[in-house]
Amino acid sequence: MRRIMLEKLKQHLPKKEFTILTGARQTGKSTLLKELEKYCKEEGMAVTFLNFEFKTILADLDENPLNLLNYLPQSEGKNVVLIDEVQYLKDPTNFLKLIYDEYAADIKIVATGSSAFYMDSRFEDSLAGRKKIFTLLTCSFDEYLTLLGKDDLLAEKSRIIQNTNAKSLKITQLKTEWDNYMIYGGYPAVITETDVNEKVARLRELRDSFVKRDILEAGVQNEAVFYQLFRLIAAQVGSLINVNELSTTLKVRSETVTHYLQVMQKYFHISLVKPFYRNLRKELVKMPKAYLLDTGLRNCLVNNFQSVQMRLDKGELWENMNFKLLAEQYNFDELKFWRTADGNEVDFVLPEADIPAAIEVKFDEAQIKPNKYQKFRDAYPEIDFRFSWYNAFNEGFFRRI
Repeated sequence: MRRIMLEKLKQHLPKKEFTILTGARQTGKSTLLKELEKYCKEEGMAVTFLNFEFKTILADLDENPLNLLNYLPQSEGKNVVLIDEVQYLKDPTNFLKLIYDEYAADIKIVATGSSAFYMDSRFEDSLAGRKKIFTLLTCSFDEYLTLLGKDDLLAEKSRIIQNTNAKSLKITQLKTEWDNYMIYGGYPAVITETDVNEKVARLRELRDSFVKRDILEAGVQNEAVFYQLFRLIAAQVGSLINVNELSTTLKVRSETVTHYLQVMQKYFHISLVKPFYRNLRKELVKMPKAYLLDTGLRNCLVNNFQSVQMRLDKGELWENMNFKLLAEQYNFDELKFWRTADGNEVDFVLPEADIPAAIEVKFDEAQIKPNKYQKFRDAYPEIDFRFSWYNAFNEGFFRRI
């Protein structure tokens, strides 16, 4: 399956900067690298794929980064070197810096690696101006439909969006797929499982096996507390994160909670959304709100795979889904929320977007009370204000999201 990210990687190939692809485990980074290798060969580029599972190659490059040259074919143009899991090197930052400084005109590196590598401050300092980082999230809804081979529904969705008067005979099918997408999320291995029980089993494997690898890699000392915190965050998505309250609940130091939240962010399990404010005297404090980067993993953590309409937490789930949709379009640090001391709140604000926007999320259209948000509109008339709702689900749904 071709991911949207593949086009971004293709476009970045001619750039001098090295390309760094990051994201949570099992989102498809290795598969993307193979797709890029295929593309390079089709375009007649000199391309080399290095698999660091081969210990002899790894040892050779650890001994001397310039040994890389021995693996490259003779070429009139630039050599493209694709490296999966670059963190297996003893000093990946030094390796990338040396190759860039000496051979950037001749070699283009595209590398994936674990989040522990990107947590290293040396990576940011030493490779400043030498790399561009791309973050691969779990599949978008369009990618979900493509992976399932439902090209007819993808085409119908596109027709609905392009024609504001369009009515669809497939709207029920689209709603069914959207509901499944919200419940089970966008991990490729989960999407392709046809049996519901197997989908849940896959998500539990992600929760237990792959998240545990992140925990070990990050040096987390108390695995049980980490999971407790993770479940608390999943259960209260969209709520303010009060570190002191969480530390009291979990009976650990606030520094431990802060560290574990940082680990969850670095491994692309959660994102902390900061408040948007211009008047420090009127708008509330700087506590962030938390969202998970995949709703399937979120539902696994709270152990709830009920249908959307049956859920007691459908409002929180829909708000988290809106965060995921926005995260597919904007950088994490561009997403804000607005909240004042007297209780006024707007779920998402994008003050730095090309067209600054604010979005208030409601599960049901009947819950919308426009006058409640007049204070925000008066304070920021330059920001386009709109609502996002789930019910009633019709063709307009796909024109709003």
